[in-house]
Amino acid sequence: MKRMANPQPEQGAPRLRVATYNIHKGVRGLGPAQRLEIHNLEQGVAALNADLVFLQEVRHFHHGHARQFDNTWFGWPQQGQADFLAPEGYYSAYRTNAVTREGEHGNALLSRYPFGGEIGHHDVSDHRFEQRGLLHVPLQWEGLRLHAIVTHLGLMHGSRVRQVKRLGQYIDAHIPPQDLLLVAGDFNDWGERLDAPMLECGLRRAVPPQGPRRMPTFPSRMPLLALDRVYLRGLRCVGMQVARGSAWARMSDHLPLLADLTLAP
Repeated sequence: MKRMANPQPEQGAPRLRVATYNIHKGVRGLGPAQRLEIHNLEQGVAALNADLVFLQEVRHFHHGHARQFDNTWFGWPQQGQADFLAPEGYYSAYRTNAVTREGEHGNALLSRYPFGGEIGHHDVSDHRFEQRGLLHVPLQWEGLRLHAIVTHLGLMHGSRVRQVKRLGQYIDAHIPPQDLLLVAGDFNDWGERLDAPMLECGLRRAVPPQGPRRMPTFPSRMPLLALDRVYLRGLRCVGMQVARGSAWARMSDHLPLLADLTLAP
């Protein structure tokens, strides 16, 4: 898989590449037609060439899939998917959002940079039918304190608005206002209505400096909706792209979104 190229940095400006990707638990298809994609995703994540990778729908374990794919060529990984997907030399953090009869899934962060504090997890579930959470990872980048929050919001607009409000409350309580902040993930915002509530939290949506504002990532075979996003505080976007092609369309129902960032003036 072709490695994603980095744009040329501005003279002397530090550059941070981030990616957000809903990996659909490493499995595609239904019933007997299910296929294991986690090994292809391992190569895909490495090809993103990102400093920080925000992942959603990541499994730590699943007994049913472990049995189902035990006799396949590669088999179900022995380790959790966050650790399995982390390229060599990367650090990984994972926290569970949802628990099911056979296993669980949640959010993860893969980072080229060591973690700079205690990893946090905050439940933002709006009702008992959808378990949702925030993964908070403090980092040190270019001598600065940077906070990364991975999120995967609910399927109903009212739930998403309430979850953004709880995100804002969490930020106010746990993240100093002078620190850099990145919030990225699958926002499920079909109607493009969350930018204003996120701005109330002090976060601006990362958009390309040129070209269309919307970067569709879902569904992967014919992307129409910009569900996957990056929101910023203290940083600005200098480049953005969506990883496209048949290999990416096969691995998940979402495509990865990549953003190249630098410090805001």
